[in-house]
Amino acid sequence: MKKIYFASDFHFGLDYDIPSREREQRFVKWLTEIKDSCAELYLLGDVFDYWFEYNEVVPKGFVRVLGKLAEYTDSDIPVTLFTGNHDIWMFGYMEQEIGIKVIHKETEIEIAGKKFFMGHGDGLGDPSRSFRFVRSFFRNKACQWMYKWIHPDVTMPFGHWWSRYNRMKKKGNRAENYLGEDSEYLVKYSKETEMNNHHDFYIYGHRHIELDLMIKKDSRVVIIGDWIRNFTFGVLNPEDGSFYLDNYIDQVDRASCCDLSDVC
Repeated sequence: MKKIYFASDFHFGLDYDIPSREREQRFVKWLTEIKDSCAELYLLGDVFDYWFEYNEVVPKGFVRVLGKLAEYTDSDIPVTLFTGNHDIWMFGYMEQEIGIKVIHKETEIEIAGKKFFMGHGDGLGDPSRSFRFVRSFFRNKACQWMYKWIHPDVTMPFGHWWSRYNRMKKKGNRAENYLGEDSEYLVKYSKETEMNNHHDFYIYGHRHIELDLMIKKDSRVVIIGDWIRNFTFGVLNPEDGSFYLDNYIDQVDRASCCDLSDVC
């Protein structure tokens, strides 16, 4: 039975608790294992910790990931990527070379008869003025054009440093954990949206937490988690409309604990 998979916040290029190369290999292994059962794949942003495309230059590395995603699209498995706040600057390479559909903002999508509202989630309901300013600066076309005139040997190390600095500054911060239904801004935003426009699912990344919350009897907010520490993903079964979150590292651990009779 074919299923639809969702994953988010890989931050490839960031060496954190687990090195980026090791996480890339684990992601490629996961894609290999689910390929036969995958009808569609949705990536909810921050696939790369820093990505900026020049007219003739893209960041080096990530060849295993990009090659596996191209294998999917070459096999007629649709791959949709929502840009995040770390990889906003995609200007055509993914579509032209890899065959991925890139979406730059949250959007409504109907999947298997269910109405989804999906996006990375950055900025939605977030009251932080500083974050909104930085977000608008990064998305400004004139600023992007001027940034392109700086040599990649300068901009790319700076981009990686800035991202790593901000990630380390957040480490252990309370905001890295679930803030509760009344304080989690993506939940609050979804509830406000639901009052005027019904969706069966609200699917986000960005927050690096796992959340599957019913906000009405027929509407759920799902935050996918990440592939920095948690290796989580979502699965939709089109046959019956069921949805659940799973954890790939648990599957690897279960396999390693099996004895010769394959009984865990």
